[in-house]
Amino acid sequence: MIENVFERGSVVRDPPVANVDHLVVLFSMDRPKPEVSTMTRFLVEAESTGIPFSLVMNKSELVGEEMLTSWKTRLHAWGYDPLFCSVESKKGLAALEFIMKDQTTVLMGPSGVGKSSLINVLRSSQRDSREEEWEKWLETINGTRWFHDQRVGEVSKRSGRGKHTTRDVSLLPLTGGGYLADTPGFNQPSLLNVMKKSLAQAFPEIRQMLMAAQPEKCLFNNCLHLGERGCIIKGDWERYPYYLQMLDEIKIREEIQLRTLGTKRESSVRYKMGEMGVKQAEPRLEPKKHRRQSRKRINQSLLESMDYDLNEVSDLDIEEGSY
Repeated sequence: MIENVFERGSVVRDPPVANVDHLVVLFSMDRPKPEVSTMTRFLVEAESTGIPFSLVMNKSELVGEEMLTSWKTRLHAWGYDPLFCSVESKKGLAALEFIMKDQTTVLMGPSGVGKSSLINVLRSSQRDSREEEWEKWLETINGTRWFHDQRVGEVSKRSGRGKHTTRDVSLLPLTGGGYLADTPGFNQPSLLNVMKKSLAQAFPEIRQMLMAAQPEKCLFNNCLHLGERGCIIKGDWERYPYYLQMLDEIKIREEIQLRTLGTKRESSVRYKMGEMGVKQAEPRLEPKKHRRQSRKRINQSLLESMDYDLNEVSDLDIEEGSY
């Protein structure tokens, strides 16, 4: 039986990692090229976790200075201050190492943007002379090679997208302090943490417009910024069509959940007050699954069983003529 449940400090659904301090949302400037729709989904997913994150653009050596300036201006308009880096030229890696120091960082992004390559470069400068000793010790514990390089794949020439090289989540120690989680690449985050009422807060453009309009507010508290009467959010910004598209997707998902699960949804964890008024979490047991059977029910079951056996014996006696 479960005695106690320790609460998570933070949790990420895509990829499934808990107790994270920092996120790195990684995209590449080329091979594969950045797509606004995919970037928006990843950024909204990162915003929904409430965990501090950095937007990093890898493979900056593959494009010219004009393209870098164009994307920097574009991302600033979205509300982000991107870090441009390159595994090949080592550009921006020192700044990234400083950001991740003494933290548990999750690296997330589509396949092929260079997550595993970036991890190998960040960790190669941190290996010390005790690498072989550490490897032998770790292998005796759980067979894990923490100091080995991550497997690297190539971008598909046919589709221009990355191949799925990393298959699972790996938590890797950084000898400079902290941990780095390599995660499988995927192109469509689920957005299960995002509700239609909270989606607007996941877009910095909407947050900035609401702040700039203060003390004026939308006429209705539940305004979804779809051009409702009294809405102060205009649709003259680049990612507004993607906001509308995601809002429709979330609406459909919530309607399906409402029909299948109903309005009452019980959590798998309940809370009770412990010592000194501290709230503690404990698992909510399934009804009747772990409940001890009462003596009355046990006795009743025994009597029913005895009656069944007696009736069976009587039927046999009648068939054999012994009555």
